Amino acid sequence: MAAMSGLALGGAAVAAAGAGGAWLWRNHGQLAMRRPLSEWTFTHMDAVMPVEAVPRGERTRPLAGVPGALEVTYRFDGRELSLTDLHRRTNTTAFVVLRGGELVHEAYPGRFAAAGVRFQLFSLTKSVTSMLMGIALDEGAIKSTSDPVTGYLPDLAGTAYDGPTIGQLLDMSSGAGGLEDYLDPTSDVNRLERAVTRRGSARDVVRSVERSAQPGTRFNYSTIDSQVLGWVLESATGISLARYASAKLWQRIGAEHDAYYFLSRGRPRTALGGGSFNAAVRDVARLGLLMSRGGVLDGERILPQEWVARSRGSELPHLAVGALGPSGFPHYGYSNQWWTLGGPRRAFTGLGIYGQFLYVDPEADLVIAKTSAWPTADDPARDRETIAAFQAIADHFVDHQNR
Repeated sequence: MAAMSGLALGGAAVAAAGAGGAWLWRNHGQLAMRRPLSEWTFTHMDAVMPVEAVPRGERTRPLAGVPGALEVTYRFDGRELSLTDLHRRTNTTAFVVLRGGELVHEAYPGRFAAAGVRFQLFSLTKSVTSMLMGIALDEGAIKSTSDPVTGYLPDLAGTAYDGPTIGQLLDMSSGAGGLEDYLDPTSDVNRLERAVTRRGSARDVVRSVERSAQPGTRFNYSTIDSQVLGWVLESATGISLARYASAKLWQRIGAEHDAYYFLSRGRPRTALGGGSFNAAVRDVARLGLLMSRGGVLDGERILPQEWVARSRGSELPHLAVGALGPSGFPHYGYSNQWWTLGGPRRAFTGLGIYGQFLYVDPEADLVIAKTSAWPTADDPARDRETIAAFQAIADHFVDHQNR
């Protein structure tokens, strides 16, 4: 979610402003999202917004292995580059690589980064919401992805979300809302951001979204779709998103650190199923390991295998790699709140603006978690370069294995 943490910085950004206080107050949202201040913002959301903890369990699942150097190069725009180059060029703040379930490499180039620091994951939250949805379906709290959204949220009857199914929202094909334009102050996502950070009503924003396409026919990336999915989960399970995530996912993967969702300022406070999850990077990698292993960790099935398969790609033509249109980059497809890459290994990744990644290549038995503080919310070149580096790392391990 684009500027969700920026405008929230509030008085904390201007506490020591002095003579420039008035100017800073008018512009603190933009400043909070600019480098280098953004590195602080992205690691201190619990200092600037209300939060709800996602407690870890009593047992931590150890990550075996001894992290060391990773001498891998990748080719981008005609140049051969190192991982050090990647971190410098794409403003990496934290970087963890798991191979064969073991921690083989980690780095924390960010000013405020460390193994125990919780990072704002922005829209990578959407992939976590998908995992929770898969668990809720497996347990019967939600009957089917074919269920209409209004079966769980009757107050959305008569809105653009009256008609679309849960599955269509998972695939960003609800037909509700327009292009998610972070630069347009009147866009739906920016109206949602203002409601969350200025004590408005997120529910009223969602109810006001207009229908733009027939459900199930067109990809349109939408944080509001994911927000609605979070509310569906809360309605179906009867508990908050944070409590459900803790009991059904965070404790079961053996997370090292508590995570948290930041919440809306206005009451009733709500977590953002599309953009407010904060977690330590090793624990994010543990989520990727669960996906890489087909939903099983240490012999315990946490996610249905078919849910993981659904997240690796879709047969629907409008979700294919290169077919997403103006709200997706050409090197991606989409499915189940994950960005898909196709190809023989069918790798896939969770994404968040400003450069948050959870890359999963089950065929290479590889997971990469990367947090960043890009200068802008979206950056096609930095995105392509990051994926090129990830694919080179995967190729490195596959080639080494086949020798």
